[in-house]
Amino acid sequence: MIGQQSEFALVGESGNGPDLIAAVTAAQPDVVVMDMLTPGSACMAKLQNLQAVLPQARWVLLADSADIPLVRRVLAAGAHCVLLKTASQQEFLDALHCATRGIPMCSAELRPALQPVAPGVEPGADLTQRERELLALLARGLGNGDISARLAIAVPTVKFHITNIMSKLQAANRTAAVLVALRHNIVQLD
Repeated sequence: MIGQQSEFALVGESGNGPDLIAAVTAAQPDVVVMDMLTPGSACMAKLQNLQAVLPQARWVLLADSADIPLVRRVLAAGAHCVLLKTASQQEFLDALHCATRGIPMCSAELRPALQPVAPGVEPGADLTQRERELLALLARGLGNGDISARLAIAVPTVKFHITNIMSKLQAANRTAAVLVALRHNIVQLD
């Protein structure tokens, strides 16, 4: 379908894992269409690894289900468009056009993920106790490894929590999340 469009060129295809990173590195595409086959935290890790290899690319992710919290997390992590795999050909092409322009887009069923959190809801109100503990350690400048050791959890779990925190605080990165937390007294520095 992409090859039949005059405004797009299909520069490569790949399976999963190391093949995907090699293909993306070799092709240097402007837009990457990626299947969200893996569970939430693994999908986030894959997206972040690929963004490190290809920071200028735009990302269109294909999802099996309308998991709004996961969609919010992948959008916060840098995805431009998230579509359900049941999307029409036209909706897919619209997503490619939006991605090339840097405009966020989701399938109709996923559009709540594009909406800001309800007005009047205090930032951080939906953080879990563990996320608050981890956020306090982030505010103290600890890295993932130190947080992992301090909380006796695996580094991928730390990354998962940080992604959730950033999504819930609508922060683009961990520094922004800490600033929101300090501004709203979610954490305090000694």
